Amino acid sequence: MGLFTKKPMHLLLSEAADSEKGMKRTLSAGSLVALGIGAIIGAGLFVRTAAAAAQNAGPSVTLGFIVAAVGCALAGLCYAELSSSIPISGSAYTYTYATMGELLAWIIGWDLILEYAVGAATVGIAWSEYLNNLLVQVLHWKPIAYEWCHSPFEHSIPDAMGMVHTGIINLPALGIVTALSLLLIKGTQESAFVNGLIVITKVSIVILIIILGWGFVNSTNHTPYIPAASIYTDHQGIDHHFGGIMGILGAAGVVFFAFIGFDAVSTAAQETKNPKKAMPIGILGSLAVCTVLYILFAHVLTGLAPVEFFRTDGREASVVAAINKFMPGYAWLGKLVTIAILAGFSSVILVMLLGQSRVFYSMSKDGLLPKSLSTLHPKFHTPYKANLIILILVGAFAAFVPGDIVGDMTSIGTLFAFILVCAAVIILRKTNPELPRQFKTPLVPLVPILGIIVCAAMIFGLGWTNWLRLFVWLAIGFLFYFGYSKKNSKLKD
Repeated sequence: MGLFTKKPMHLLLSEAADSEKGMKRTLSAGSLVALGIGAIIGAGLFVRTAAAAAQNAGPSVTLGFIVAAVGCALAGLCYAELSSSIPISGSAYTYTYATMGELLAWIIGWDLILEYAVGAATVGIAWSEYLNNLLVQVLHWKPIAYEWCHSPFEHSIPDAMGMVHTGIINLPALGIVTALSLLLIKGTQESAFVNGLIVITKVSIVILIIILGWGFVNSTNHTPYIPAASIYTDHQGIDHHFGGIMGILGAAGVVFFAFIGFDAVSTAAQETKNPKKAMPIGILGSLAVCTVLYILFAHVLTGLAPVEFFRTDGREASVVAAINKFMPGYAWLGKLVTIAILAGFSSVILVMLLGQSRVFYSMSKDGLLPKSLSTLHPKFHTPYKANLIILILVGAFAAFVPGDIVGDMTSIGTLFAFILVCAAVIILRKTNPELPRQFKTPLVPLVPILGIIVCAAMIFGLGWTNWLRLFVWLAIGFLFYFGYSKKNSKLKD
């Protein structure tokens, strides 16, 4: 069989129907919406918003959110059709295998590691930042030493004595990834219950910040709304396009990370009751709720503090730092936000790890990854070996790689996946027009083509360093594919 052999549609659908021998179907449409919101609202909102404002767009980061939201909405419509037509674990990997063949399916499966595994590491690093804030601001304890909560590739801003500290390992990030990986091994239903409680808490906090913070917005911080185009060099010596169109596109690529999560819902299709109806509701519902909250939140945050604040004192734990300095009398809110953010980040990591393990599960079932990764736990019926491998992979990224780098890697990997998902809708409409579709993407091929264009524009805005990282990652994936996967594929005969 060739490199572009497609997985037969009847085989995919039979796998979806054969759920009694596989993972339990326990998730409802409401659970999926909560799962999506749990993945979406997190590090992107509370960390990447300030980073994009400082490095790329200033107050016009809100425009970056709009660009990112448009790209996600277009891709989300495509995800909704595919997940309702092919209700099986694997997300974009499965859809690509059915429409474009094995080689491209492998590429997207390998690429999804950048979205889910590296994404979980990014949020783990952000969790570590806010844990220190909790220790100092809420519990009034000493913070964890810089060396033990930062990557060895990071160094601190000089302190009052002029000393600069260098990281060794991010132990809190490694710890939270380990704890949630073990929770996922226990079971998807239990994980979804915990996630549901967290979602209610953190959405309430976001709304509270928007309402209370609105009265403290300083209009001078929004002037000029779109800064003049320039180059900004951050404290690590990395150059960024700041202001102008390139700044907005760059900000869109950075805050795009804030929207990652609604697509993770589709990876749980094989564990969902009535997936053909529940999947579109889960994907589009979670995306719609979060888009409105994001734009309002970004407007308030950039109105509270000037850009320079997010480059210096407010670079870490940005939201709480802004509340403490620019909202006098609301120290209690800063403490509440710290606790809610830690819980919120935990739910994001949970869903990212869920998504990655299910992609590994699907690729293993197809023979493209070792068979052991699709082994289910005899009691919990979860792919526990995949979870353990991902724990090692994500833990290594969280412990030893800087947050900005893994965050941008996650964004570019996801954008690439979205492009292939949009293309898959067009191809599947041509090759399998008779396939039952509970949800249909409107205006095909216009909507998928627009999705491809917007996602490609955000990739362009992320800059050549991130393009290079993506190419290197894909090159490693090609070596694995031709060295192992092609020989062991179940479709090779």
